[in-house]
Amino acid sequence: MSSSTIFMLISIVVYMVGIVWIGILCSKKNKNTDDFYLGGRKLGPFVTAMSAEASDMSSWLLMGLPGVALVTGLAEPVWTAVGLAVGTYLNWLIVAKRIRVYTQICGNSSTVPAFFSNRYRDEKRILSVIAAVVIVIFFVPYTASGFSACGKLFNSLFGIDYHVAMVVSALVIVAYTALGGFLAASTTDFIQSIVMTLAIFVVIIYGTTTAGGIDVVIDNAKSMAGYFSVTSIFNPDTGAAEPYSLLTIVSLLAWGLGYFGMPHILLRFMAVEKPEKIKLSRRVATIWVVISMAVSIFIGVAGNAMIHAGRIESQNDSERILIAIATAISKHGVLPALIAGIILAGLLAAIMSTADSQMLAASSSVSQNIVREVFVKDLSEKKSMLVARCTLIGIAFVAVILAWNQNSSVFRIVSFAWAGFGAAFGPVVLLALFWKRSNMWGTLAGMLSGGIMVFVWKYGISTLGGVFAIYELLPAFLVALVVNVLVSLATKAPSQEIVDEFELVNKTVNEIR
Repeated sequence: MSSSTIFMLISIVVYMVGIVWIGILCSKKNKNTDDFYLGGRKLGPFVTAMSAEASDMSSWLLMGLPGVALVTGLAEPVWTAVGLAVGTYLNWLIVAKRIRVYTQICGNSSTVPAFFSNRYRDEKRILSVIAAVVIVIFFVPYTASGFSACGKLFNSLFGIDYHVAMVVSALVIVAYTALGGFLAASTTDFIQSIVMTLAIFVVIIYGTTTAGGIDVVIDNAKSMAGYFSVTSIFNPDTGAAEPYSLLTIVSLLAWGLGYFGMPHILLRFMAVEKPEKIKLSRRVATIWVVISMAVSIFIGVAGNAMIHAGRIESQNDSERILIAIATAISKHGVLPALIAGIILAGLLAAIMSTADSQMLAASSSVSQNIVREVFVKDLSEKKSMLVARCTLIGIAFVAVILAWNQNSSVFRIVSFAWAGFGAAFGPVVLLALFWKRSNMWGTLAGMLSGGIMVFVWKYGISTLGGVFAIYELLPAFLVALVVNVLVSLATKAPSQEIVDEFELVNKTVNEIR
């Protein structure tokens, strides 16, 4: 192992130790399960904004977007970014404030599944149990993909055995999350968002400068047919431009629909200290998302120019472009090597900030909405905290088993899980918040139909090709929305108590400035 590699490893180890230390500090503030899972609804606007987006922007921000841009040009990453940016803004604009108010008025709900049952006075907790099962189905493999990404990172960089690296990374994430709960996850996510930001800006400045300057980077992009266009892509095999179909563009834009159903993001909305501060959070979150995705895309463009200039080697795996640039930085001495380590810590931060939120959301669903509501209803707060932590560890253990296969596809899992949550929960959340005629049976039918349709479309209908090859989130979302409305209208209207509560939420939200 070279000296530059050792210094990079030192930076990463120091970073991981610091994150665990934060978890230990936050553990002292967890007095009950409400603190553990929702931080006592005391998050400030900046922490709320940045933790929400950090938990959303997994490794695809620093690997997926630059990787696609490196090979085929702007079209695919730009349309993906546009869909996600619009989805982010709309989620903050129309959902955040309302769900913060509604969940507090409606039984002080501390989880998304609990909100569904409380909203419709589901005394048998059917909605919360099924929602919890849906969360586990999609989040456990999602978490596993994060563990796998950590293992692959350390294996490729330092030659550390994949399984050892994956397990150690999982233990670090479990340690600070199990100790500090939601507050630790949110605080570390805030810090990790800063590290991610520093990483992408250092990489883009170095990459652009090393390639020969911004003019050289742009000229290089323009020299490849279709590369610098949003309506066509560059085919590296033929060197020719290929049209980017409207169907594909619609599929990429559909990613934005997923935001309405993401439990780990919705929890951030529910935890903000005051609904009045959501406007500031929205602005911070939207600006950060737009800038970070734009810079990430340009990393791929600059990386292509660096390869053509002979500054770095051609990448067999395009998603490793950030790692390749960080490695190049490390060759310039001790300080650059430490900086390169911080850049790689930024990549690690992107992975960890998503995995911790997913584990917390999944464990809260199991411990609160299944164990505590169905099997052991009279748990003391002390025992509830123990169950919460044990559940989190158990979910992490299952995720480690699923991540054991080194050849598993990280990004395929992420795409499918995103579609699953977006379809199963997105329409349900929107109708629960904005349509007073919605009822329990419509919600149940919408949730099940959305989740099932994701599987049906992905593994059945999409194989027909053509127009049916669209991203499964869009058709599944529309099916769930229609089914929810039709079943709600065909069954008994909600009680006056539920309607009155809905009107109270309306009044409260309208009074907030």
